[in-house]
Amino acid sequence: MTTQGRDLSRRRLLFGGAALGAGALLAGCTSNEQAPTAAQTKAAATGGNNEPGKKVTIGFSAPAADHGWIAAITNNAKAQAGAYPDVELKSVEAGADAAAQRAALSTLLSQKPDVIVLLPHDGKELNAFGLEAMKAGIPVVNLDRAFPDAKAYRLQIKGDNYGMGVAAATFIAEQLKAKGVSNPVIGEIAGIDSLELTQERSKGFADTLAQYGLKVANRRAAEFTADSGQQAATGLFQALPRIDAVWNHDDDQGIGVLAAVNQANRKEFLMVGGAGSKKAMEDIKADNTVLKATVTYSPSMASSAISLARLIGQGKGMSDLVELQVPKEIVLASETITKENASDYLKLGF
Repeated sequence: MTTQGRDLSRRRLLFGGAALGAGALLAGCTSNEQAPTAAQTKAAATGGNNEPGKKVTIGFSAPAADHGWIAAITNNAKAQAGAYPDVELKSVEAGADAAAQRAALSTLLSQKPDVIVLLPHDGKELNAFGLEAMKAGIPVVNLDRAFPDAKAYRLQIKGDNYGMGVAAATFIAEQLKAKGVSNPVIGEIAGIDSLELTQERSKGFADTLAQYGLKVANRRAAEFTADSGQQAATGLFQALPRIDAVWNHDDDQGIGVLAAVNQANRKEFLMVGGAGSKKAMEDIKADNTVLKATVTYSPSMASSAISLARLIGQGKGMSDLVELQVPKEIVLASETITKENASDYLKLGF
């Protein structure tokens, strides 16, 4: 998520240094204490694979829950594990960086859980652990931040990062076309540039804009925090005296972007967010800010990861598939949330 040596995992909501007058807006970030909604987890029903079976111990590790999306990942995983009487979840602290998470995971590995579900600080740096666990016969479910080596995981489940960029660019291009805007000025506020997921999002965005004959006029990287979003947006506004559209990769980061919008009184453009926070959906539904859409990257993937880890531990496949095993890769589609459908998606907001 950031340059090497920086904490790659913790998308901290840093409010220190926020400009005067932005405090109230920044304080409106998604809560890290909210329990998962019923739509983000799925209680174990009766029949088929949901019938209690072999007891499965699942080890779990994710970065500190001090960012709305990361908090939802951890909360969803715990809630989903609690829905199964035959699942025991052993959660270990991820620490401040990849090295600390690696040490905690080594302790977990010595306890020999049946399966490990892991959202790494950084997929490349934790790849060696994945290889070690798999070699020891403990299947690894890799969440969100991919391991580069396919042998380092039994299952990888993540959102469609490239698809997020495609969805955001498509919405922006179609909206500008409908408004008859010629030669539009488009800005981009990305996440942490060193992460592959950020690079994939930007590529999807650029590739799709190019299909419409458009391009990004100015791009700023932030750090998935409200404070960094505000700083990046302020720089973007200073660089571009006129803007027609902006894609901000992350809705928690977007709290700071909207603070900068108010501070600079720059409301001549439309904005698309990313991930699908409840706050973003509420703003989109109310239609009282520049935020007109967001493209999903749902933390419900953690709930699915626990359910699938349970099946892997029990030697089962997915009941709706013909295959006898859980697939190797699952990529969740990115959907576009607008004023028209925000009410339908609010229950999925984090």
